[in-house]
Amino acid sequence: MRTVLRRPDFRLLFVALLASMAAESILLLALAVWVKDLTGSDGMAGATIFAVIAPMALAPLVGWVVDRCRRRPFFVAANLGTAVLLCPLFAVHDRADVWVIYVVAGLYGLSYITLSAVLSGLIRHLVPSELLADANGVLQTVRQGLRLVGPLAGAGLYAAVGGWLLVALAMTGFLTAAAVVGLLRVTETTPARSARRWPAGLGAGLRHLAGDPALRRALLGYGLGSLMMGFTESLIFAYVDLGLGRDAAFVGVLVTVQGVGGLVGGLFSAAVVRRAGEVGALAAGVSFFGPAALALAYPRLWLGVVALLLAGVSLPLTMVGLNTLIQRRTPPGLLGRVAAAAEAVVSGPQAVSIGAGALLVGVFDYRLLFALVGVTTTAAGLYLWGGRRLTTPRPVLVHVPVPRRPLDREVLAAPRRRRAP
Repeated sequence: MRTVLRRPDFRLLFVALLASMAAESILLLALAVWVKDLTGSDGMAGATIFAVIAPMALAPLVGWVVDRCRRRPFFVAANLGTAVLLCPLFAVHDRADVWVIYVVAGLYGLSYITLSAVLSGLIRHLVPSELLADANGVLQTVRQGLRLVGPLAGAGLYAAVGGWLLVALAMTGFLTAAAVVGLLRVTETTPARSARRWPAGLGAGLRHLAGDPALRRALLGYGLGSLMMGFTESLIFAYVDLGLGRDAAFVGVLVTVQGVGGLVGGLFSAAVVRRAGEVGALAAGVSFFGPAALALAYPRLWLGVVALLLAGVSLPLTMVGLNTLIQRRTPPGLLGRVAAAAEAVVSGPQAVSIGAGALLVGVFDYRLLFALVGVTTTAAGLYLWGGRRLTTPRPVLVHVPVPRRPLDREVLAAPRRRRAP
């Protein structure tokens, strides 16, 4: 990771993303808390998360727009636009204004897809292929670290001073990201216009995912895994309440433990990609989630801590493996559509499973559901592991300077023979 951070252009991008990811981490939970405070309804608060996820349906269109523009100016414009779209939140005062939060949450979800799609292309443009796993690993480590403090900080700031300061801080983060990336000196050409009509262009990302064997296997395996992983968002509350006999606030402690595991996974993810390949790293991440879920079916605190650490390690491994695979196996002119389509394929099932988990936990024993999640994710991980040879490991090549052989002084001093005419 130190190698990629030595690059001045990536360091600038890293600072920008640190600011925008900090804004993102404090904002999302705080919006749901704000709705809960204004309405007193858990259902309406949960609908805030759905409003953020719903724009995933527009991912093909977003990717098509991203691929028609240069990456750096588009990234700057998208961050400026995100800061502007938060402005209506200053007008929220009571329950009658909740609709404003929902609208902003939906627009923010659209912005999130856009920034993710353009970021994938920008990293590909700035970083050589052999350092892509390191770049993605650095960013995932920071993201996991912010998960430890960001949501709690956002909720605490809202409780202390209200939503206006939170909105101002989030806007500052996105504006900072735009300003820093504006300093990047990147040589980009305007993408060539495709000869295809726009409906065909919209589906090009999905066609590429389906046509590449490694990407197809990755999306099928991880899509199945994420479909089951989403159940745990609701099951964890039943685990704490019914299994451990503790207050719901104890979930925050377990989330912190998972965040520690995420930091560890982020630090080692690039090394796993180099040793096992992108599909191998993705398989390891999904496979780690299986025994973690199975352990949560047996409610013991020490076992739960181990399980949450393992689940935390799982997430950055899967994301670094998948993002690096997409960046290395996708033509630059198609990367926005492929990244956006992959985000929709993965996040869409997970969003459905979060809602389904909330319903199923009221009907079935949570331990049975955790066991189902564990078995299914283990099977998905084994399916991915079977395709690990579709991507080859990339060992780090260490340059060892070879000392030059010293020349004999007499040879140097001898006059050169002239060629015979």
